[in-house]
Amino acid sequence: MRILVTGSTGFIGSAVVRDLLGAGHQVLGLARSEQGARALTALGAGVLRGSLEDLAGLRAGAAQADGVIHLAFNHDFSRFAAHCEADRAVITALGEALAGSGRPLVVTSGTALAQAVPGQPATEATPALPSAQMPRAASEEAAHAAAARGVSVSIVRLPQVHDETKQGLVTYVTRLAKQKGVSAYIGDGAQRWAAAHLSDVAPLYRLALEKRAALAIYHAVDEEGVAMRAIAEVLGPGLNVPVRSIPAAEAAAHFGWLAMFASRDMPASSVRTRQLLNWHPQGPGLISDLQRMDYSKVTLD
Repeated sequence: MRILVTGSTGFIGSAVVRDLLGAGHQVLGLARSEQGARALTALGAGVLRGSLEDLAGLRAGAAQADGVIHLAFNHDFSRFAAHCEADRAVITALGEALAGSGRPLVVTSGTALAQAVPGQPATEATPALPSAQMPRAASEEAAHAAAARGVSVSIVRLPQVHDETKQGLVTYVTRLAKQKGVSAYIGDGAQRWAAAHLSDVAPLYRLALEKRAALAIYHAVDEEGVAMRAIAEVLGPGLNVPVRSIPAAEAAAHFGWLAMFASRDMPASSVRTRQLLNWHPQGPGLISDLQRMDYSKVTLD
């Protein structure tokens, strides 16, 4: 299959491209820069020059592909809601190009969006919060709208995807700890974040694409929940800063935009995903990667 991949030069996207190529697929990667185009060419992938703002170009790229994996997202959290709505527009455009064709579209969401019962891990059947409450849910709403128009769309919900250099939202927690000079957690630090290693997440996207299940939701989860206190207690020594609990009333002031996640217990399971896709994650855990990380390379941007 010839697969269009958005976000193809990113942390997860580049791993997905390598996995697709290794499995015998052809890849057409979206690249907005010459540097990105060269990186894709070096991997053996084709290049679609363009950006997420060029909806007509995205439609044209999807029209010449046998399937699409949409990973790209603007992570400028100062305009988070606006970028979430832009993602809705991108998914809508991709769906317009694929509607009625039977060609698969895999879109990206997050386990943090699940409207789970407190204290219980979210499952693939757990509905997402409305975008009015959690803006990132616009992606899942767009996927459901595309399915209603006859698109063979599925959703991959990501946890904290990690290796020894990046760890999803934990990367921003690490930068904040360095900036503030303290590795903090809220209350008793029992809030849990689901996680999975990059090497396990990449093939899951391919398996979801090849499955072609209509409106399936998959959880790319290995560890159901890693406690925030455990994360903070690794970051502190790594950055050579103290570890401290802060009260919930101070969370917004300390964590800023991260407070919406840092204050939430967000465990998630992947039992159904493992069964449906015969997916068996084997990578190292989040704490293990954080213990091996080179903290001298942590930057504030």
